[in-house]
Amino acid sequence: MNNFVTQDYVWMARAIRLAKKGRFTTSPNPNVGCVIVKKGCIVGEGFHFKAGEPHAEVHAMRMAGAKTKGATAYVTLEPCSHYGRTPPCAKGLIDAGIKRVVVAMVDPNPQVSGRGLKMLQDAGIEVLSGLMAQQAEAINPGFIKCMRTHKPYIQLKLAATLDGRIALSNGLSQWITGESARRDVQQYRATASAILSTSATVMADNPSLCVRYNELPESIKESYDEQYLRQPVRIIIDSKNRITPDFKLFSIPSPIILVRTQSANLSYPKHVTELLVASDQGYVNLGLMFEQLAQQGLQHIWVEAGATLAGVLLEKHWVDDFILYQAPKLIGQQGKAIVNWSEKTLMSQVPLLKIKEVSRIGEDIKLCLQVS
Repeated sequence: MNNFVTQDYVWMARAIRLAKKGRFTTSPNPNVGCVIVKKGCIVGEGFHFKAGEPHAEVHAMRMAGAKTKGATAYVTLEPCSHYGRTPPCAKGLIDAGIKRVVVAMVDPNPQVSGRGLKMLQDAGIEVLSGLMAQQAEAINPGFIKCMRTHKPYIQLKLAATLDGRIALSNGLSQWITGESARRDVQQYRATASAILSTSATVMADNPSLCVRYNELPESIKESYDEQYLRQPVRIIIDSKNRITPDFKLFSIPSPIILVRTQSANLSYPKHVTELLVASDQGYVNLGLMFEQLAQQGLQHIWVEAGATLAGVLLEKHWVDDFILYQAPKLIGQQGKAIVNWSEKTLMSQVPLLKIKEVSRIGEDIKLCLQVS
């Protein structure tokens, strides 16, 4: 049993706060924070900013310099033990003379899992793990789920009226919610690896599906210059090859993936690629699509689409988080329903949603739900 003291919690909480600073930039790498403490004082700290750049431990050791000898390192994720784009952090901690390492959680990556801890222990370093593991997992839901299941973490966003309508009968939906809710969405987009939508949504709304930097909170803009903000990959399911190069989303040069069952043989900008996925009754096989996207490192997918895709994802229990914005408006039975799916004849067939959080965003209500 690990014997953690009060100060261990204090320093790990700081490491977790540091790790969160990378949430807009690190994908597909996990968010990691590190704090090095000696004689009750912080001598070094850092977080992982971007794939290919130094890991959190390296930043902390550089700041600490010679003070690492005999110090304790607090790391939110097990230090890596393999050579990738950067040298192994476990070896770096050993060479730096660290005496004690406290880790929040073991790395779910099979290339690392347990090996980093063993490397440290074999070098005579005291190693403790499991401190604030639940909080550490919460900052890397996509990375962790993908490593454990080979499937991406999926967040579904919908905007609806109080009577559960997402559009008028003629399909118009701009704008159901207010400006504050639309600005709130930008933070979710910015933390995701990718934004997923459908050809139906693109044709109806002609959206850009990118992070609008000017709509992010001032606290984020003060910490991240626009040039460092990572734009998520935009994924469009286009089973019938209806998306042509003249839509607005193609004018923005961040990557786009058009998911199809067969190539359209059209000329798109260089930042556009096709992902061909096997057909399921004439449409893209969504299960295979998610597996292939995960293999490409797209671990955290934010979904903005209509009732049909939302219904499929919810009915198949593929949604990890459901974010619903509700506006104080009523459309009536002629409006389009929030989800389309097969008829339910028993209440036991109805998916149960767990309310995780309720908040007010401007004039609207935001519900954060978990699908059980």
